Amino acid sequence: MSGQEQKRPRRMGHGPGAGMMPGEKAKNFKGTAAKLIQYIGKYKIGVLAVLVFAVASTVFGIVGPKILGKATTELFHGLVAKVSGTGGIDFGKIGGILLFLIAIYAVSAICALVQSWIMTGITQKVCFRFREDISEKINRMPMKYFESRTVGEVLSRITNDVDTLGQGLNQSVTQLITSVTMLVGILAMMLSISPVMTLIALVILPVSAVLIGIVVKFSQKHFVAQQKYLGEINGQVEEVYSGHNIVKAFNKEEDMLETFDETNRVLFQSAWKSQFLSGMMQPIMGFVGNLGYVAVAVVGGMLAIHGRIEVGEIQSFIQYVRQFTQPIAQVAQVSNMLQSTAAAAERVFEFLEEEEEELKAEHPVKLAKMQGEVSFEHVQFGYDADKIIIKDFNCRVKPGQMVAIVGPTGAGKTTMVKLLMRFYDVQAGSIKVDGHDLREFNRSELRENFGMVLQDTWLFQGTIMENIRYGRLDATDEEVVAAAKAAHAHHFISTLPGGYDMELNEDASNVSQGQKQLLTIARAILADNPILILDEATSSVDTRTEERIQKAMNNLMEGRTSFVIAHRLSTIKDADVILVMKDGDIIEQGSHQELLEREGFYAELYNSQFEVHVDIPQLA
Repeated sequence: MSGQEQKRPRRMGHGPGAGMMPGEKAKNFKGTAAKLIQYIGKYKIGVLAVLVFAVASTVFGIVGPKILGKATTELFHGLVAKVSGTGGIDFGKIGGILLFLIAIYAVSAICALVQSWIMTGITQKVCFRFREDISEKINRMPMKYFESRTVGEVLSRITNDVDTLGQGLNQSVTQLITSVTMLVGILAMMLSISPVMTLIALVILPVSAVLIGIVVKFSQKHFVAQQKYLGEINGQVEEVYSGHNIVKAFNKEEDMLETFDETNRVLFQSAWKSQFLSGMMQPIMGFVGNLGYVAVAVVGGMLAIHGRIEVGEIQSFIQYVRQFTQPIAQVAQVSNMLQSTAAAAERVFEFLEEEEEELKAEHPVKLAKMQGEVSFEHVQFGYDADKIIIKDFNCRVKPGQMVAIVGPTGAGKTTMVKLLMRFYDVQAGSIKVDGHDLREFNRSELRENFGMVLQDTWLFQGTIMENIRYGRLDATDEEVVAAAKAAHAHHFISTLPGGYDMELNEDASNVSQGQKQLLTIARAILADNPILILDEATSSVDTRTEERIQKAMNNLMEGRTSFVIAHRLSTIKDADVILVMKDGDIIEQGSHQELLEREGFYAELYNSQFEVHVDIPQLA
């Protein structure tokens, strides 16, 4: 397999024939089905009502052809009587039979409508509960779960899996009930008309199954190839169009076209063969089915001549034969749907059964107002218990002090923040706030005392006023404006169309990166938390905007204990304590001047950011 094939994601096709492929299967179908039944047990009365109405609808529908057969028999006898001169057609009786038939079909339709309405309500309530449970579960799950999975994977549980589960339940449950009822009911009606003709009709089924099995055997490999190369071609198109400027810059248009044409050619061949072979199924089934109708008509005619059945019963029987194959095909279809439903339910239940973090302490500490004193005492930590990265860290931070955390990329700066926020617990030692171990606080109450301004700004679709007020939902408009002024954001907000009432779009792309950062700082100022965590976010903005953000951050940190993850060392020269990290451990700590005088790792980092190389050309 080429490198290009390895990196390219596989995508499933949605064209004709995609439905022929088997659906995704659950690892433990029985166990998941039992959990799902238990989960929807709350709606057992509704499910019972669905069962009753679905069976009633099917039974009334099945009776129809036999009643219609009686009308045909009455018409036949009337014609015979008219021809022989012994009577005529009794249109009144025939009309009565047909009116009764209409009433039967009307009741069948009403029952189907009622069961559909009830089942839709049940499935939507189940989906609502699943989404609600997942949403609540997310808030109880540890950070390590989300850091070990992609955002798309987590979102898929809430959207795709729950939707698949809902659609599968809505369609498969009622379909299974009606299909099984129809299969049993039609077989019973056929036997009541003629056991001999029923035997002939049943013989046709294995013949059809054998012929279809042969076609599927030959077509399966072509469907697999079609799905594979459809994924390949989708991946190529996505890569080329997302990196179109790179392709043009390196003059690779011809190479890309050649690769695309080759994959397209293979896809064409596999798709043509798979579609042709799958297209043969309908004619084969139609041919075998028509042979069955001929056999039934011949045998039925002979039985009618001998007076063993009525002419109308032959017509009813042919209708039943036509309907008999439908529930068999539907049951096969439902089995695939149930597998997909179970697979989706299995993933949802796996998520709901994931390990949770302890949100409540046994004897929680309650502080009227946190002062912001933080101490690290012999802290040891590792993401894996057998791989400790912070070995023995000690540090005491007084209220209102600024602590800077510096080091190269991957040094573990963010790890310190995660320990402070108690996204992870230390393996040994302790981190204390105002003399109390973090583990003595309820997690939510602890985090209420921390404010964060991250490098990746997060703003939601809504007005600027709403985005800033997210820091403290009960804040007045005047308090929001005051926070914006302290963050040096008021001026640019006033120049925007609508000012504070301007609507930010979904990704907040209608304001600049620097403006986004100022809004998040305004939000943190409004929240007024005693301890702040700042991930310096000036690396992607110009120098002038950086100065404004720095002033805003200085306003934000005033009077608060602050932990600053620093990338540009010039911004943390005034820090009270600088923690220097390398390979997950703190190797130096002290003030800016103290660390420079030691001429250690920090001095190297600082000097490397301010080195100026001047090349003087030599004279010949």
